[in-house]
Amino acid sequence: MTDTVSLPRTDNAPTFPNDRTCPYQLPEQYSRFRDEAPSLRQVTLFDGRPAWVVTKHETARALLADPRLSSDRTHADFPATSPRVRAVQDSRRAFISMDPPEHGPKRRMLISEFTVKRVKGMRADVEQIVHGFIDDMLAAGPPADLVSQFALPVPSMVICRLLGVPYEDHELFQDASRRLLQATTADDAIAARNELGAYLDGLIARLQAEPGPGLLSGLVADQLAHGEIDREELVSSAILLLVAGHETTASMTSLSVITLLEHPDQHAALRADPTLIPGAVEELLRYLAIADLAGGRFAKADIEIDGQVIKAGDGVIVSNAIANRDGSVFAEPDTFDVHRSARHHIAFGYGVHQCLGQNLARLELEIILGALFARIPTLRLAVPVERLVLRPGSTIQGVNELPVTW
Repeated sequence: MTDTVSLPRTDNAPTFPNDRTCPYQLPEQYSRFRDEAPSLRQVTLFDGRPAWVVTKHETARALLADPRLSSDRTHADFPATSPRVRAVQDSRRAFISMDPPEHGPKRRMLISEFTVKRVKGMRADVEQIVHGFIDDMLAAGPPADLVSQFALPVPSMVICRLLGVPYEDHELFQDASRRLLQATTADDAIAARNELGAYLDGLIARLQAEPGPGLLSGLVADQLAHGEIDREELVSSAILLLVAGHETTASMTSLSVITLLEHPDQHAALRADPTLIPGAVEELLRYLAIADLAGGRFAKADIEIDGQVIKAGDGVIVSNAIANRDGSVFAEPDTFDVHRSARHHIAFGYGVHQCLGQNLARLELEIILGALFARIPTLRLAVPVERLVLRPGSTIQGVNELPVTW
């Protein structure tokens, strides 16, 4: 038995999360955490509560697969990283907030729409959507805002077709999603979530009366109608699928473009050999780790790991941004290398809660990056990278505007 320590209650622990000062590099404190010996570090959250942050790749995977850690975001011990998270914490649970054995059946209701085979069958539709928005951007001419004209509408239209959400409502749900994810007050977060909930509840009511194409209609007919899922739970899951289905890929698109344009040698390698694109997507997922805080958990029982004790009730945050820069797993981890074999990153999490939409995200990013740089080979930033306004560390990493020209 090794000597162990449990989470001390101290006011001296550094605050977490931290904001990035570069779109693709870790905050300075995260780099220090990564480079220092402990695989778990105590931090202080916005409300003064302590939590553990996991900083090593092997420990992160072990804890994400440990059934003694709970994902229940409605529980008082769940580590809220912002007022937004705390405000919506008591909302009706979606499947992502459930633990086994409850989690499995709920996830299986959705998994058929996100299998590798199903996603491969969407390739032609995604290509059509991507090229359509590139056509529109080229027709409008430079300069352009890559976020509003391309990075955001592409995944919005893709997830709308998969779910059966009318794309003509995209301005409503994109605005509410943005306000939800970037809310700085509890009231703003609750208002945005209620707006999304009311919209999707109304859509579910329409689908009950008149079924249509898409995943939501299938859930209404097969699960809601037979009592396998209740209405509040369906609305919560629909919010999760809609918001995550477009916000994450939009953010990855924007930051991927920035990263490639700021690394011209890597950009040139992709243009010279497009077969590198799938591997480059994995490296971008590792390098950017936009959903850095998705690995929030709390301990349901004591866990001894790496010479430390996580006590029952302690909050745990698996920072995939830090773990994906673990030099014992990824050589020269702060170097962006499209030739790297990075598939074992944890940008999509690990274990039973590994991202449901990862196959779709990979497909979209491969098509987006291949098409965008093939059709606009002179694409470049219209402002210095230092002038881009980055989102805070407490939400999905990205930019709200990306001025480009060609």
